Amino acid sequence: MSSCSVCLVGLLLICLSTEHINARPNFVIMLMDDMGWGDLGVYGNPEKETPNLDAMAAEGMLLPNFYSANPLCSPSRASLLSGRLPIRNGFYSNNAHARNAYTPQDIAGGIPDAEILFPELLQSNGYRSKIIGKWHLGQQPQYHPLKHGFDEWFGAPNCHFGPYDDKKTPNIPVYRDADMVGRYYEDFMITSDGESNLTQIYIQEALTFIQKEAASKQPFLLYWAVDATHGPVYASPAFMGTSNRGRYGDAVRELDFGAGAILKQLKTLGIDNNTLVIFSSDNGAATYAKTGGGSNGPFLCGKETTFEGGMREPTIAWWPGKIGAGQVSHQLGSLMDLFTTILELAGIQSPTDRIIDGISLTNTLFNNQETDREIFYYRGDELMAVRQGLYKAHLWTWTNSIEEFNKGTDFCPGQEIANVTTHDQVNNTMQPLLFHLGTDPGEKYLIHPMSHEYRKTIPGIQAAIMKHKQTLVRGTPQLNYCDSSLMNWAPTGCEKLGRCLKAPPSNRELCVWEH
Repeated sequence: MSSCSVCLVGLLLICLSTEHINARPNFVIMLMDDMGWGDLGVYGNPEKETPNLDAMAAEGMLLPNFYSANPLCSPSRASLLSGRLPIRNGFYSNNAHARNAYTPQDIAGGIPDAEILFPELLQSNGYRSKIIGKWHLGQQPQYHPLKHGFDEWFGAPNCHFGPYDDKKTPNIPVYRDADMVGRYYEDFMITSDGESNLTQIYIQEALTFIQKEAASKQPFLLYWAVDATHGPVYASPAFMGTSNRGRYGDAVRELDFGAGAILKQLKTLGIDNNTLVIFSSDNGAATYAKTGGGSNGPFLCGKETTFEGGMREPTIAWWPGKIGAGQVSHQLGSLMDLFTTILELAGIQSPTDRIIDGISLTNTLFNNQETDREIFYYRGDELMAVRQGLYKAHLWTWTNSIEEFNKGTDFCPGQEIANVTTHDQVNNTMQPLLFHLGTDPGEKYLIHPMSHEYRKTIPGIQAAIMKHKQTLVRGTPQLNYCDSSLMNWAPTGCEKLGRCLKAPPSNRELCVWEH
């Protein structure tokens, strides 16, 4: 073959390869923070203050039976990115039985290098990725998103709690990529009455990234992990006081505006028909905030619990030309399914050396077909409940301790149900509490253990539990130890700003998780 022919063949292969890369879909994940199933108009909120998300649902698919992998932020996010339950990926604690744990800024652990996150696989296959907002998988540099598959980051490693004094406790840093660019309450203000421009900054970061990647014709992942609905709740001046639902409603309205701006940008750039967008939340609404928090609609309790209000999420899928408009799917779905679904759509094989809990939703999204599967509800190191079809069996029940409850922390305000919303950890493993979530979504009416319905249903659920436990290899718990010397005293880049703080001596000790 002549050298000219070789050049032509090589050029053709390059062109075909480039065309393949450009044809691969983009992915946008809009993950809200503590937003409840009942916060959107399309999910029944009577105020109807989310026109953009309601329109997104009208143009796409509503997934009303969609779950987080945990009723708390950090484990839920670790599971979304790894496709694996927290009990497998290590995002739990066994310091005490069935305790929720997360990543405060003194946590010693973080997302293990041994876990394969789907952004890592996308990155190694030609995708560009950015996370905007809260990471929450470890504040130490080795755990940061740029070490785990993301090319860009604008946001923070922890919740926006504060303000702190920078002496006993440092304010949380905000990063641009690998370097700190300021701190909450110092450079990125959240006032005492909840006024902040953070959501507007996060919206602009998203629009800029999408425009840049569309121009480069490189496939991309945008993980928009905004946190305005997590306490302390905030909104920008343009949205303050505009909702009938108070400050929380102001935040929801602004996030709805942001979601609409992102979808509009995709349409304007002509890449909407090559982009899968998923809207969801990391866990249920914080019902203990009462009128200051969100709504879980008809479901029982909220964040921190394994009742439906703690883990059922307001989820919408959107992909014009691929997902039919105005559809509703009753598929039992999980945030972990995004791992498997995204990899399949990107043409990347899922890892075969470990159990992946997420299933592919492509058949659901494109054909509205359902796949049989169970939902496993974990709280810390304990399997609390299992859903199979329309039935849910509680192996353990617990809200929070009576001591905490008596101090004013109520995870189920106005929803006390005898022998269900217990303040003691009650073991029902020998005779699980059974509910039918179709006729009783609020988990109020127990199916009697002597009934035909109970005796017909429970064996199938017990078989699923046995199969699950037989294949369960628990990850090394990452959330057992805390150390104040590991707080955000001297984040990477602080030296460039002259803003490094002196850390105290190490005092590594077991973390105390109250609930």
